[in-house]
Amino acid sequence: MSRFSRIPLALVALVALGLAGTAVADGKFPGVGRPATAAEVRAWDIDVRPDFKGLRPGSGSVDQGQEVWEAKCASCHGTFGESNEVHTPLIGGTTQDDIRTGHVASLAKGDVPQRTAIMKVATVSTLFDYINRAMPLTAPKSLKNDEVYALLAYLLNLAEVVPADFVLSDRNIAEVQQRMPNRKGMTTDHGMWPGASAARGGIGNGGTPDVKNTACMHRCKDAVQVASLLPAYAETAHGNLAEQNRSVGPVRGKETGARAMADAKSVALSENAAMAKLAGDSGCMACHGLASRVVGPGYNEVATRYTGQPDAEAKLAAKVKAGGQGVWGAIPMPPQSQLKDGDVRSLVKWILSGAKAQ
Repeated sequence: MSRFSRIPLALVALVALGLAGTAVADGKFPGVGRPATAAEVRAWDIDVRPDFKGLRPGSGSVDQGQEVWEAKCASCHGTFGESNEVHTPLIGGTTQDDIRTGHVASLAKGDVPQRTAIMKVATVSTLFDYINRAMPLTAPKSLKNDEVYALLAYLLNLAEVVPADFVLSDRNIAEVQQRMPNRKGMTTDHGMWPGASAARGGIGNGGTPDVKNTACMHRCKDAVQVASLLPAYAETAHGNLAEQNRSVGPVRGKETGARAMADAKSVALSENAAMAKLAGDSGCMACHGLASRVVGPGYNEVATRYTGQPDAEAKLAAKVKAGGQGVWGAIPMPPQSQLKDGDVRSLVKWILSGAKAQ
């Protein structure tokens, strides 16, 4: 994949119009943007290519990875990456023969009940990149470089790609790539992959498209139909969308900035509705239903269990902040340390009172 394939289309358009980069720096378009600082570019440009360009220095051992894994990853993926309770298993289904040949035989034979991540992924850089940008689920991009190396070392050890005393680093990760079980299982014959073909030591197909077609341009729709919407808590992630649209054309951005937030706050919510919104905005409803189990127990179950306990509020608030395991099954609840103490107390009172939505 091209290193620039993840650039937002809006930025591509700006570059094409000459409104970014050198043009901005030279003052050709006064009042339009400014050059990005080196720190801003570095914070954005975090992808790691299959040839390991973009990889940052660091190292981590299998043992260190196990400690980080148990603290931040096991609650969703299981202690050994084999759990199927929350997500598809990460580890399993590969053999030493697969490591030798670079092809996972069970993918072709279909003799395993479920395909795991290590069975399918062809490049170790993919694992590194995804862990670095998206994990843990509750705090993406919060891992330090050494923690990412350590977690990846632990996963590779679980798959028997590296030994238990292995220390993964930017200096030896290319050698590890040569032991990935499905390293020869990816084809680039589809799509316009740039660069030389695999036969010539690259990963591309010369940029040759895999389809040939002519645009129809007949029976075009008269109007656009909205098929999906952002959840309310995500609408303000990029400021006020209404101010980020051009003054021409039919599309207008929705008011999502401070003014929209102020308008929303001016609408009085009932106490129950406010608590239900807080639970949703805080990510609680991803694991708990009001009256049904999701990953963790439903709030009705929690209220029933704590009925009559004089210290129920304090006990439950402490568990929310610190996390826990074993009370409701094998899946631990990660610590919710991002929640303010006042919000935790309010949520706990709401849950123990029946967690009504209205």
